[in-house]
Amino acid sequence: MASPQASQALARFTVLDLSRVRAGPTAVRQLADWGANVIKVEVPEHLEAGDPPGGPREGPDFQNLHRNKRGITLDLKSRSGREVFLRLAAKADVVVENFRPDVKTRLGIDYPTLSKINPRLVYASISGFGQDGPYRDRPGVDQIAQGLGGLMSITGEPGRGPMRVGIPIADLTAGLFCALGILVALLEREQSGEGQEVTTSLLESQIFMLDFQASRWLNAGEVPRQAGNNHPTSIPTGVFKTRDGHINIAAVGGAMWERLCRAIGAEALMDRPEYATAAARLENRDALNADLETRLAHRTSSEWVDLLNQAGVPSGPIHSIDQVFADPQVTHLGMVRELATPLGTLRVVGQPVTLGRTPSRMVSAPPLRGEHTGEVLHEFGFTDAEIDRLRRDKVI
Repeated sequence: MASPQASQALARFTVLDLSRVRAGPTAVRQLADWGANVIKVEVPEHLEAGDPPGGPREGPDFQNLHRNKRGITLDLKSRSGREVFLRLAAKADVVVENFRPDVKTRLGIDYPTLSKINPRLVYASISGFGQDGPYRDRPGVDQIAQGLGGLMSITGEPGRGPMRVGIPIADLTAGLFCALGILVALLEREQSGEGQEVTTSLLESQIFMLDFQASRWLNAGEVPRQAGNNHPTSIPTGVFKTRDGHINIAAVGGAMWERLCRAIGAEALMDRPEYATAAARLENRDALNADLETRLAHRTSSEWVDLLNQAGVPSGPIHSIDQVFADPQVTHLGMVRELATPLGTLRVVGQPVTLGRTPSRMVSAPPLRGEHTGEVLHEFGFTDAEIDRLRRDKVI
């Protein structure tokens, strides 16, 4: 691999990326950022119908998703294109796709087919709702999964109707879980010598992310409802008004509740029977929040955040996105990375995990369409004559 590596951690693995839009590219971005030799496979430009999925290549979304990858073009619907892909898959470690479940079978690049020519292959698929079942063929997008998976029923303020989360959380978590599954399969391969199929979906990932809310229903028979900015079960935890804005406070448990009261000069609240226990505070949450805000109105948000944290009560500001990246702790953590691209300097959010010996770096710009086609095919053993013929036939 001639291009620079983002890390040595996964440098020995080659990944063929057939995915598009967000969930699949999110999974592959994890592998690319840790140094895998990622080859993004796209259709030749003359076969792209309409607007490209995921937005324009020069847009911030595409640029963010596809750093640290190389790119080739390949017409998988043609016989020659499929033959090229089979040669690539025979030497690859991982294939990632997020077509509708039937597409890979129609193209003849499904796991049963590829595993015959490469038994060590890890083949990862992300779908909207699963590889089988009654919703198998439905088009799957993030917001549909948020609704179907219950998230919108517990997000937002009571009585205001369902509310989506402000990020494509089903897409993103499906991508992250897919990457985790790939890594587990690669680890297992070191013992068995065999690859395997890895599948996940937006729906499965979204349901997993319900976490304690799902457990409330499954084990206690409680149907969680919307709670707005209040924590569903820990009181007082939520958003509170101050003299000049709002802050988050999380006072979980009796000791923290008493610490909060002392920190804001509201010791009298500790003696009120309606606030004496966790159950009582939950039952009287609205009145309790109002009493707290009466005290909090006397200082600014920044003053309260400092005072409460000094008292050992978790508290923090509520930043807009621009304020997030101006925050001194965020700056200290170095979350923003810069990368030179043909379009100028690209600023992206780096990996949230740090490895001491093999850190993740931003080393290569998102590929132009087909930028590395010749280079990659040479690496896989294609001759100049073969590549020239593929170009003439518009397979690449």
